[in-house]
Formats: sequence, structure tokens, C-alpha cells
Amino acid sequence: MKKHCCDTMMQKLSLNCKDHHDPYECPDVLISYSDRFEEYGLIIHDGGTASISIDFCPWCGTKLPDSKRDLWFDTLEKLGFDDPGEQDIPERFNSNKWLEDIKNPKDGS
Repeated sequence: MKKHCCDTMMQKLSLNCKDHHDPYECPDVLISYSDRFEEYGLIIHDGGTASISIDFCPWCGTKLPDSKRDLWFDTLEKLGFDDPGEQDIPERFNSNKWLEDIKNPKDGS
């Protein structure tokens, strides 16, 4: 399980609602987290899946990691994927596993 900045953040991100299966449909869920982009946001409850990126934890004030969204797209583009929403991208890019390659590059490959 991902370790977030504080217990309150962890609690808010693990909120399970008995009435809603989609966190974007539940009015009690206020925070989103994208593992793929290491990105936190405040959910906009307008019927969609939009959120506003945040840089600091609303509860403890800790600086949150910079979003890796642009790096994700740049990395895929270098691999020849110019439309990852429509292309069959490598599975590791569907989670934060792709970041392991960047943080721990293999020697000679």
C-alpha cells in the first residue's frame, strides 16, 4: 500500500462508500490520487472524473510530490506512442511501475 503524507490523507484516500462504487460519484470522497502520475487532486463533483491538482496536503500541509503526468506522456512519446489513450501501451505504464525504470535504470540497457 502507498504510504501517503499523513494518516488523514491515507484515510481519505481509502474511504469506501456502501452507496457508491465510483469515488467520483460519492459526495463524501474529496481527494483523488493517481498512482500512475503520483498526482493528488480535489475532486470536482460535476458528474465527471475531473479534479484540481493540489501541491500540499490539506490536513498536514506536507508538500506533495510533483505530478509525473508530463513525464509519463514524454516517456511514452520517446517510445513511439503518440496517442496513449488510443494505443496499446506497455502494461507497466498503467501504474507507477514505469517510474521504477526511471528511478532505477538498468546498467547497459
